[in-house]
Amino acid sequence: MSAPSTVSAAVRPPLRIGPYVSETPVVLAPMAGITNAGFRRLCREQGAGFYVCEMITSRGLVEKNPLTFRMIAMDPDENPRSMQLYGVDPAAMGQAVRMIRERDLADHIDMNFGCPVPKVTRKGGGAALPYKRRLFEAIVQAAVDNAGPLPVTVKMRIGIDDERHTFLDAAHRAVGAGVAAVALHARTAAQRYSGTADWSAIARLRDALPAEIPVLGNGDIFSAADALAMVEATACDGVVVGRGCLGRPWLFGDLEAAFAGKPLPTPPRLGEVAATLRRHAVLLQEHMGVDKGIRDMRKHMAWYLKGFPVGPDIRRALGLVGSIDELDELLARLDPDEPFPAEADGPRGRQGSPGRVTLPEHWLDDPDDPSVPFGAELEHSGG
Repeated sequence: MSAPSTVSAAVRPPLRIGPYVSETPVVLAPMAGITNAGFRRLCREQGAGFYVCEMITSRGLVEKNPLTFRMIAMDPDENPRSMQLYGVDPAAMGQAVRMIRERDLADHIDMNFGCPVPKVTRKGGGAALPYKRRLFEAIVQAAVDNAGPLPVTVKMRIGIDDERHTFLDAAHRAVGAGVAAVALHARTAAQRYSGTADWSAIARLRDALPAEIPVLGNGDIFSAADALAMVEATACDGVVVGRGCLGRPWLFGDLEAAFAGKPLPTPPRLGEVAATLRRHAVLLQEHMGVDKGIRDMRKHMAWYLKGFPVGPDIRRALGLVGSIDELDELLARLDPDEPFPAEADGPRGRQGSPGRVTLPEHWLDDPDDPSVPFGAELEHSGG
């Protein structure tokens, strides 16, 4: 069903993370290969919120990995500059956060304890880590202790699977360590992105934490109506949007209007979608270089054109586009007056199916073991 022209809800208060305030209580979720500087600028042009860069490893930062430093590139006008870190070693995390503070690389640090992909969880990272509660607490404490005035936040999942829920214990430990906010993706690691997010877990987390600690909800927000429904159902202080904005960055404009109690913008016709798509390509080229930027744009094409009656030949050509001139020629063949289709709403991006979580050997034996898993500080980016 297409997004309604208006949504009803009380106007929400601003979202405050440390000293930073957004009138729209919305956060862009870090997504590997997506939330680079070009995409973040595109989203910021649509509406207000906090926009977080791709997840990077604490080890990559400490070792001054060139790829890591390219990934943390920020636009001069990003405010606050939000960076997400992944790590499983308290010492490396502390070093990385201290480097961020001393070199003025970011204004806000988010910590990833929600990534469910096997290459992360098999090393004990991401959504696997909160199970090791003492190690988790040590990592968060190391970040907070080295952050100085920079606010530190954490993002997590419900737990490893339905038998091992960790979010309430982990949130209490994170708050005790001094974090400024807690975000919950309301799925387990075993669910990955399948099924339905359990928003009741977000409500339980909001009830469990002090009122002054913002709780952010994540999972199954594909429209402004979804965001308002989550806030209504859970009393969370803001929402985290990931897959819902793939090929639809104007969702942030919808969210800004909805949370302000204003009518939603009219859904874009195909001509407006094409203009946004082209703007995205230009920004990627500015960020990555001409050739790499246009190649990176290819993966976004299907998301932008979802539901539109675009023929297979044009879709195929767009998926192989090699230059802005070629992109312009292909976009000129689209009908600019084609209305936004109802079938374009709903889930986007990867969903997959649930499965067993890959963990280090003997990971589940002792949740109080604070040992850093062997070889855990892998060079990986993804969230």
